[in-house]
Amino acid sequence: MIMRFVEGAGATVRESIENLGFATRAFFNLLRFSPGAWRRPSLISEQVHFIGNYSLVITIVSGLFVGLVLGLQFYVNLIQFGAEEKLGSLTALSLIRELGPVVTALLFAGRAGTSLTAEIGLMKAGEQLSAMEMMAVNPVQRVLAPRFWGGVIAMPVLAAVFSAVGIMGSYLVAVKMLSLDEGAFWSQMQAGVDVNRDVVSSVIKSFVFGIAVTFTAVFQGYHVKPTPADVARATTRTVVIASLLVLGLDFVMTALMFTQ
Repeated sequence: MIMRFVEGAGATVRESIENLGFATRAFFNLLRFSPGAWRRPSLISEQVHFIGNYSLVITIVSGLFVGLVLGLQFYVNLIQFGAEEKLGSLTALSLIRELGPVVTALLFAGRAGTSLTAEIGLMKAGEQLSAMEMMAVNPVQRVLAPRFWGGVIAMPVLAAVFSAVGIMGSYLVAVKMLSLDEGAFWSQMQAGVDVNRDVVSSVIKSFVFGIAVTFTAVFQGYHVKPTPADVARATTRTVVIASLLVLGLDFVMTALMFTQ
């Protein structure tokens, strides 16, 4: 019984290491063929527009409601200490440092990530990628690289939109609904948010999350077995793996950025 457990655990660890090595090789192979994709910027701009549109509406709506909820929750707690004027600063820091990049990345994984995986997986199932190889067209350079860089570029923009809309939602609750002083709201926010420490760290987080989520999506779609059932399972794996990567990377980057 013990030996069977040890053998199973060993096989799982070995398979995980093999998959990690395979994904690492695929990532560097994608980077190797990226310059060819950048020579045709129209391909990347189309993907930025396509991927961004897929996630823009849900990002705006989610950011608005997150901002509304944060405004209510922070006000209820801050008013007990007579510090309700700090609401603008606290909301902005929460959105810019954490909630903006993280929630946007999770929404991005569930909306655009699954779409990319399904699109590439169906192209493989329909033998379109094989047809490209027969015509001496590299599918990594023509299909994967533009979608990868399109997602990497779109992710920080969507995170910025999420944070901006969330701040406006908090403003509506604090100033228009709870009659907090408008000048105190904005002045405390300007005094509490540092561009180099907070905004730049948010952009870095969004960029890293974009790499993690988009690569997971294109990798799962490209290396899926060409059957409808496996394509469906690959889209599920994209959401699970990308979400875990985002949360894990967020902890690591937060520890590096804000604990010094």
